Amino acid sequence: MRFVIVTGMSGAGKSTTLKTLEDMGYFCVDNLPIQLIDRFAEIAYDKDNDIDNVAIGVDIRSGVYLELLSKSLEKLKASDYNYEILFLDSNDDVLIKRYKETRRNHPLARDGRVEDGIKTERSRIAFLRKEADYIIDTTSLLTRELKAELDKIFLGNSEYSNFIVNVVSFGFKYGIPRDADLVLDVRFLPNPYYDLELRPYTGNDEPIRDFVMQFDVAKEFLNKTVDLLEFLIPNYIKEGKNGLVIAVGCTGGKHRSVTLANGIYKELEPTPYSVKVDHRDIHKDSVRKG
Repeated sequence: MRFVIVTGMSGAGKSTTLKTLEDMGYFCVDNLPIQLIDRFAEIAYDKDNDIDNVAIGVDIRSGVYLELLSKSLEKLKASDYNYEILFLDSNDDVLIKRYKETRRNHPLARDGRVEDGIKTERSRIAFLRKEADYIIDTTSLLTRELKAELDKIFLGNSEYSNFIVNVVSFGFKYGIPRDADLVLDVRFLPNPYYDLELRPYTGNDEPIRDFVMQFDVAKEFLNKTVDLLEFLIPNYIKEGKNGLVIAVGCTGGKHRSVTLANGIYKELEPTPYSVKVDHRDIHKDSVRKG
């Protein structure tokens, strides 16, 4: 298990970091009281609890209690609870700019200047920077670049198992899924609906799969779509996306779209991504055979 303490300068990206770690499967707690850290570690390391990795956000909001953190860390070491400290930093000019853009007050400068608050904060958390296992300077980093740095540290950048691909079949007559990133229209394929023997079945049934996939154009469409996705997904990941919704539509969302959605899912399933398939409209306008 990895026990990560996320800290650093206010405005340097701690919130984004915790959200990213949460997407990686970490159990995240922000602004945990210093007095509870050793107790939290005890719970997290308890083998009876189903917790793989945890991350806690600790920063200047802890106020005077921040000075107690050193003692808490000593307790963790004495109890053989391994931990890592990730410190996020940025230069003062960029921090000031970020505060002005967001129109938020610095926690130590509610009645004064942001510059003074930053200066005081740097002094009070300097001991954490010295203890840090990882320091990320976000001065010139875009959000996607920060996420890439976190991938290198916490995922080894070897695979993108935290990237989720959802393949959804749907019927155009019921509307396009609102969360779709890519919409594929397969209404150009021959429609088994007009065969009264096939009409009651769905794309999950072999007769429909055989009907749709007997056509070379269906096979070519599937192959070209998978090639496109294998190109797109790594580039989406580089841009900081955590997931992709691929909507495959036909008229009613029961036959052709289900067949092709299942085909895309089958082709992508062996990849490092987490792939899911859902048939939104498959049971609408249900027709019973006979």
